[in-house]
Amino acid sequence: MPIIVLTARTNIEARVKALEGGADDYVPKPFQFAELLARVRLRLAPRAPAAETSSAPETFTITHEDVSLDLRTQRVEVAGTSKDLSRREFGLLETFLRHPGQILSRAQLLSMVWEMDFDPGSNVVDVYIRTLRKKIGPERIETVRGSGYRLV
Repeated sequence: MPIIVLTARTNIEARVKALEGGADDYVPKPFQFAELLARVRLRLAPRAPAAETSSAPETFTITHEDVSLDLRTQRVEVAGTSKDLSRREFGLLETFLRHPGQILSRAQLLSMVWEMDFDPGSNVVDVYIRTLRKKIGPERIETVRGSGYRLV
């Protein structure tokens, strides 16, 4: 989980200590709320793997157990069977495959897949989780009560 330090300390020693201590970002007071939201979105966005120096061929497939997602063709194979996914289902599955075993809250999924701020009245994540479970198998996405969902 990314760590963003919000503090009234503005001296360079405090910044260096926080960043060397494992913080991903440092935001001194006063700050604009829009800037903080942008920094949070940036830290929660899925990142492409860093380019390796080896001459290994570039891969465009994300695989977890018997689920394989081809990023170029936007096709998914589950236990050797090809499945059709909508754009949002594809984005949701890609997010889970990039974070296997990690609990992702509704707010994180809304931010990463829909690029929206959290709307507590929205059930869009739950609806798409339900349709994705029907397509890839209900046992693959676990509900973690009070926290969110995780790919198992």
